[in-house]
Amino acid sequence: MAKQGQSDSGSETTGLGGKGLEGLTAAANQAATSDTAGRKGLPPVHLWNPPFCGDLDMRIAPDGTWFYMGTPIGRPALVRLFSTILKREDGKHFLVTPVEKVGIRVDDAPFLAVEMQTEEDARGRLLRFRTNVDDWVDCEKGHGLRFEAAEDGGLTPYLHVRADLWAKVTRALYYDLVDMGEERMVDGQEMFGIESGGEFFAMADASQVRGAL
Repeated sequence: MAKQGQSDSGSETTGLGGKGLEGLTAAANQAATSDTAGRKGLPPVHLWNPPFCGDLDMRIAPDGTWFYMGTPIGRPALVRLFSTILKREDGKHFLVTPVEKVGIRVDDAPFLAVEMQTEEDARGRLLRFRTNVDDWVDCEKGHGLRFEAAEDGGLTPYLHVRADLWAKVTRALYYDLVDMGEERMVDGQEMFGIESGGEFFAMADASQVRGAL
């Protein structure tokens, strides 16, 4: 039987799928520091369409913890590195380099929004969110909020980070959003929501929110 990081012939494999966490880290580092790295130092994974090389035993739990082969990845810098080569296609998540693509499991959203700041600009209020990998995202057109029904009957907010990758907003921040919410008419319907960056992000029907408060 081949050992972890070896093929059946005994030769050691490399890249995202080989050499365990060491190989993953090396491949991610090479991609992240490539000459084509884009804004904010993020590699242009949206331009990369390499062959699919199978699924990897890596999972992102609902609380944002990354696991490799069932063990939590305890180094924040390593989680941050892997997050820079994350890509979503057809509802599935992958780690991608220019030469290969491997699938990973994401239980809910790949990121968490863990901190929120309120600022003012020419458009009015601007909400800025920090993710669990220390990216700051301005809530505005193109980086909006959506709200989904939660199991407890409430709502779970999600923030669009980039390229169909979303951050689940923590429960504490959700309550802050509710406190800042207001009612507006949207397509002839009275909705409760939050304004940021000149946009209004509807949470739910205003009458339902009134009944729940």
